[in-house]
Amino acid sequence: MTGREARRRAYRARVRKVAGRPSVATGKGRYVAVRVVLVAVLVIAGLRLVLVQGIQADELSAKAESQRTTTITVPAQRGSILDRNGVELAFSVETRALSVNPRQMRRTWEEYAQRNPGQGQNFATRAAAAARFIAGKLAGKVTEKDLLDAFNSDRAFTYLAKDVEPSVADEIRKEFPEIATEKQAAREYPGDDLASNVVGLANWRTEDQDVSKHNLHGIAGLEMTRDDDLAGQAGQRVADTAQGSNTIIPGTERDVQPAVPGNDLVLTLDSDVQYMVQRQLADYVARSHAKGGSAVVMDARTGEIYALADDRTFNPNDKGTYTPELMNDQAVTTPYEPGSVNKVVTATAAIDLGLTTPDATNEVPGSLKVADATVHDAWVHGTVDYTTAGIFAKSSNVGTLLLAQKVGPDKYLDYLKRFGIGQETGMGLPGESRGSVPPKSGWTGSTFGNLPIGQGLSMTVVQMAGMYQAIANDGLRVPPRIVKQEVKPDGTVIPEPAPATERVASPETAKTVRDMLRAVTQSGKGGNSGTAPTAGLEGYQISGKTGTGQQVNPVTKAYSDTLYNITFAGILPADNPRFVIGIRLDAPDTTLPVGHSAAPLFHDIASYLTQRYQIPLSPAPSPYIRLVADS
Repeated sequence: MTGREARRRAYRARVRKVAGRPSVATGKGRYVAVRVVLVAVLVIAGLRLVLVQGIQADELSAKAESQRTTTITVPAQRGSILDRNGVELAFSVETRALSVNPRQMRRTWEEYAQRNPGQGQNFATRAAAAARFIAGKLAGKVTEKDLLDAFNSDRAFTYLAKDVEPSVADEIRKEFPEIATEKQAAREYPGDDLASNVVGLANWRTEDQDVSKHNLHGIAGLEMTRDDDLAGQAGQRVADTAQGSNTIIPGTERDVQPAVPGNDLVLTLDSDVQYMVQRQLADYVARSHAKGGSAVVMDARTGEIYALADDRTFNPNDKGTYTPELMNDQAVTTPYEPGSVNKVVTATAAIDLGLTTPDATNEVPGSLKVADATVHDAWVHGTVDYTTAGIFAKSSNVGTLLLAQKVGPDKYLDYLKRFGIGQETGMGLPGESRGSVPPKSGWTGSTFGNLPIGQGLSMTVVQMAGMYQAIANDGLRVPPRIVKQEVKPDGTVIPEPAPATERVASPETAKTVRDMLRAVTQSGKGGNSGTAPTAGLEGYQISGKTGTGQQVNPVTKAYSDTLYNITFAGILPADNPRFVIGIRLDAPDTTLPVGHSAAPLFHDIASYLTQRYQIPLSPAPSPYIRLVADS
C-alpha cells in the first residue's frame, strides 16, 4: 500500500466516525422539545387539578357522598279504625319485605368461587340453596322457581317477598346475609268484609324501585278519604351502604328524624249492629231474588250512623274480591227513584202550611189527569173519602197529588231542599251522590205529577233515611255522619266537627206527621189497614212509609212494569224516637211474598235494635186511626 492510499483510508474512517455522531445543534433541539412536552403536561394537569379541587369540588363531593350514603324513609305507623265501642275494624302490623341485588349477589359468589376453588360454593349452588331455604320458610308466599328466576335476573334490585314476619325475615337474613330486609307494615281487617264498604282498603305502594315512596296508603273508603289523618308523617335516617349494593353498614346511621304515627279514627258504627244488618240484608236480598240492596241505621237525634250496609261487599284481606262493583258503597253512591217514601215531603208541607190535618176528609177519585198523563192508585177504586192520614197510610198517589197541588210547586221544591234532597250529605265517603231534582226551568206539564209520588227525582238510601231523621228529631235535620272523632298518638281526642243543622218543619208539625205515619203499620178492617202491618213490632209504636218506585227499562228507556225499587223508611219507636232505618231493594221479584215489601226486613232489624240497646217499651199501643172517613 502506498502512502497515498493509507492517507485516503484514514480520512474515510474519520468521515464515518463524524457522520455517526449527532451534531451539537441537533441534540440541543431535541432537548428543547422534550422540555416543552413536559411543561404542557404539567400545565394540563394543573388546570385539571384546579377544575376538580375548585370549580367542581362541591359537585364531585356530593356525587361521591351519594354513592356511599343513602337516605332511608322511616314509615309512620298508620292509625287504626275503630267502631264506636273501641272494636278495631282496621289496624297495622309490622312486617318485612325481602329484596336482593342479583348482579351483586352473582358477582360476590363468582369471586368467592375463584378465590376458593373446589369448595363447591359458587353462585349457582348458593342461589339454589337460598331458593330452597326461603321458599321453605315462606310457603304459600313465594315458590322456589320464582326465587331462582329473581336471582338469575340481570337487575340491580328486585323484591322477593312481602308481608314477611320479622322473626322469619331475621332467620333468612342470618342464613343468607346477601338478602336485604325492609321494614314495612301490613293492614289487617279482623272482620273481613265487616263494614268494608265504609272502612275501605289501604295497601303498600311499591310501584317503583324508589323505596322512599313506599308506604301504606288508602285506596278505598275512609282509608282513602281520611288518608292524611291515618297515615301520619314519615321520618328518615341517613346511613352508609356497601359499594354496589343497598346493604346498610352497621353503626353508620345518623341524622335520624323519627316518624310521627297517624291518628286513630273512631267511627259512629256499632260493629255488632253492622254485622247483623249486613247478614239480614244479604239474606233478604237472596230470598226476594233482588239484584241488590242497601240499608242504613241512623241515630234519630244526632244523625250518627250505626250501620251502613250493602248486600254484597268485599274482603280487604282477600285480593280476589277487589272489584269495583264490590268495593262500591251503593248506599251513598247509587241514587234511585224512591217511590212513595218521598210522600213524606208532601205530608210535611201540607201540615206545616196549615193546609190539612190528619183527620181531615179528602175526596179522592180513582185517577187524576195531570197535563198529558193520568195518575192512578195501586188499587182500583172509585171516589173515596180518605182522611189525610189515610192518604199516606194507604199510599194513595191521587190523594198525595191533590194535597201537593195545594202546596204548590215552589213551596214543594223548598221543602225538598230543606229535606236535603239533591244535596250531598258531607259524611265523607268517596263517590257520594247528591241525587237529583229536576230544575223547575226544565219541567214539563206532567213533572209535578211525578215528583210528589217519588218519580222523576232520585236519592240515596242515606238521604232517604235522613228525611225521616228530620221527622223523628222534631223537624230538625242533622246531616248524617260516619266519623265520631280522631285520637292522636298521645291520646288527645279531636271530635269531628258538628254538622250544620236545618229546620225542616216546626216541632209540632214533625210530631203530627210522625204520629200520622203510625197508621202505615196499622192492621184494621173496612179498608183501614196501612201498607205495612208486617213492619209492626209488638210492644212498640212504629212510624214508617213504604215505597214502590218504577225503574227505567234500560232497553226501552221508559218506566218498566216489572222492575221496581222497593223501599221502606221507619222510626223506632215513634213515641220516643231512637233510631231511623232506611232500606232499598233493587228490582226484587214482586210476585214473591218477601219481594213486594221491605217491611219485614225493617221488623227484623228493629227487633234486634230493641234488644241490643234495651229500648224501653212504648207506654201504650199506637192509637187506632181512621183511614176511610166514613168507616
